[in-house]
Amino acid sequence: MKKVNLSCLLLVMVTMAGWTQDTETQYVFKTTNLTRYRFPTHINDLVMDRSEARFSELFIVVIEPGKGPPLHRHNDTEQIFYLLEGSGTLTIGKESPRDMRVSPGDVVRIPVGDWHAVKADQGTWIKYLAIDCFGSIRNEDEPTWDSHVRVLCKEQNWDYNKVLVGKVKED
Repeated sequence: MKKVNLSCLLLVMVTMAGWTQDTETQYVFKTTNLTRYRFPTHINDLVMDRSEARFSELFIVVIEPGKGPPLHRHNDTEQIFYLLEGSGTLTIGKESPRDMRVSPGDVVRIPVGDWHAVKADQGTWIKYLAIDCFGSIRNEDEPTWDSHVRVLCKEQNWDYNKVLVGKVKED
């Protein structure tokens, strides 16, 4: 299975983000000691919280073989996925859904409001870098990823205390 060097990718993303320089700004985000959220459909390992950037947040998403989140959309963020490991199917649209194959090295862009889902193939895990890009429509009622997760758990009737795993070491 083809793997992508995550450290190099994060360096490129930090460089491309064009953050302003000051003594308080964090420029490098390590992919060790991440905060893990295990949803019933997938895992999100938080790399950079939305509270640490002006227009973005960053995760490593892991989906078990044959699984994936249901079709959903985000009204406050465009998403960019960079496939690191595994293969699967990206579904776009609700009324007339389109399926597309995804594999390591692929970049996926999900515009604001577009219905989408990613499902791992049977027998393989999917791992991808996910970047949420907020722009001017960021939901100020959810200033952190954790606050967003709490709202999501309430909406989906999930137990937040079971979803939040806590700190984990990334390989």
